[in-house]
Amino acid sequence: MIGLQNAGKTSLLRVLAGQEFTVDSIPTVGFNMKRLQKGHVTLKCWDLGGQPRFRSMWERYCRNVNAIVYIVDAADKEAVPVAAEELHALLEKPALKGIPLLVLGNKSDLSGKLSVDELIDAMDLKAFKGRETSCYGISAKEETNLDAVLQWLINRKNK
Repeated sequence: MIGLQNAGKTSLLRVLAGQEFTVDSIPTVGFNMKRLQKGHVTLKCWDLGGQPRFRSMWERYCRNVNAIVYIVDAADKEAVPVAAEELHALLEKPALKGIPLLVLGNKSDLSGKLSVDELIDAMDLKAFKGRETSCYGISAKEETNLDAVLQWLINRKNK
């Protein structure tokens, strides 16, 4: 799970792991790893820091994974162009060719957030050729659409 700082990566991972949502999450320094057990499937999830100094590490952790989950704060319209730029730069790396991509517009519970279609356009997701790309609107806080996220991840693990 990657994305800019304050997009909600750690909060999402906590909620997916069955823990409480907390408003005052501490910024991730480096990375966290959690194993999520969903039925007979174990998902090993890396939550990488989103501050500029950690972004150079993203490629290393994204190699040889079943899927890249890129989380965007859909309510922070000023951050979206930077999020798009970082994602496009990352996916140009030859080592990440063909890895499925799931872009999650988090904070869908907030007013003024981008819709999924607006996020697809703003992130220029249609530019990614030769890789499966999906985009969902979610809310880690309200637990909106998280079942669909888990199902998507489980389906990629079983391919």
